[in-house]
Amino acid sequence: MLIAAPHAGEDVGLLKPYERNVGLLFQDYALFPHMTVTQNVAYGMRYRGTPAAAIPSRVKQMLSLVQLTGMETRYPNQLSGGQQQRVALARALATDPKIVLLDEPLSALDAKLRLELRIELKEILRSVGSTTIVVTHDQEEALSLGDEVVVMHAGKIVQRGTPTQIYKAPADKFVAEFVGRSNWFRGMRKDRSSAGFSSYMTSAGLRIEAKSPQAGQNDNADLCVRPENIELMNVAAPETPQDPEHNILAGIVLDVAPLGADVHVVVELPGKGRLLAIRKNVGTVPGVVPGQPVHALFSASDVLVF
Repeated sequence: MLIAAPHAGEDVGLLKPYERNVGLLFQDYALFPHMTVTQNVAYGMRYRGTPAAAIPSRVKQMLSLVQLTGMETRYPNQLSGGQQQRVALARALATDPKIVLLDEPLSALDAKLRLELRIELKEILRSVGSTTIVVTHDQEEALSLGDEVVVMHAGKIVQRGTPTQIYKAPADKFVAEFVGRSNWFRGMRKDRSSAGFSSYMTSAGLRIEAKSPQAGQNDNADLCVRPENIELMNVAAPETPQDPEHNILAGIVLDVAPLGADVHVVVELPGKGRLLAIRKNVGTVPGVVPGQPVHALFSASDVLVF
């Protein structure tokens, strides 16, 4: 892939990789262990022909940007993992690259530090203005860092779009399964109303109402419901009448797992499978404890059809 524009009269096919104006942040940072922080950051500039007099001020600017001022004389083995990552990022940005390539930039960090640096990394990259390509298997990292997300499968681009488009309107079943959590049902279309609602019946006897641009295009379809779109109600609560706008599935709470800000609730649909509901960990809902019967409610508009 040719990244940088060639000099006047230069054959683009002959532009060597090291001549392209690209900054690279390796997954393991690849800092030079025998060099100080200052020497690591200045390394690329020396080989790119930056005037020697301009290097110290540029290093100072980069270290200030990544909040490492005061650590100029330290060696990599005297730094934490997060600090090493910042040094590597400063080195990649010091040459003012046209494009910055980040290879799993946060994978070597623990979960808490990864979240903190993810926010800082986004702010830093926006401040320098370089186009950035991030290669990652971490979906949250991709959705939070990217202005545009590209999902690839078997070497081909399956979908590209904003993080919201990728998550809310996946192009196919692969993208819907790959990005985020999902509940899946396989159903056969029984009827379709003039209002755009389609009714599907699963082999286990569940009736699912869907309102989607893809609904009704095929008699057999895979139906996807995101866990955060499912509301749980105690069976003692007044039941919303079954209508095309809503789906109500009766089940029994199998497991409740508090995971920080969220609570994951697994509901057994007797003889008809299981589903996952994700709720915010705020207050409590009567009956949402293992062994208690509940109603799982979700809108027909929240059903993705493939």
